[in-house]
Amino acid sequence: MSGNHHLDHEPFSPKKRIKSFLFALKGIFYMIRTQHNFWIQLTIGVLAVILGFVLKISWFEWGLVILSCGLVLAAETFNSAIETLTDVVHPGQDPKVGLVKDLAAGAVLIVSIAAAVAGLMIFIPKIIALL
Repeated sequence: MSGNHHLDHEPFSPKKRIKSFLFALKGIFYMIRTQHNFWIQLTIGVLAVILGFVLKISWFEWGLVILSCGLVLAAETFNSAIETLTDVVHPGQDPKVGLVKDLAAGAVLIVSIAAAVAGLMIFIPKIIALL
């Protein structure tokens, strides 16, 4: 199997794990610095967390809020990665490249709508109960 490098496994290296973690943080900081949609989604997530504390949501509801926020931010990050890669591979206008970008953006929209519905299901009854 030595010819199949993708099948070879190197022994665990704490130094390499730390480097991998730092590369991931670099990607997150890039998203925060450069992507407006990420900022909007991050802001909505922070507001949902604040609202969760104010309305004293349950542990299960916290799980849904955190998972929803994480999925939206991850989807936006994948979308940015796909857009960047397609721009590098095919910098010009191309209908198929445009479709790839539209599909990635559509995935973000799907996750965002699902997260919004979950948030509304959690928060609206609690807000109504306060009125």
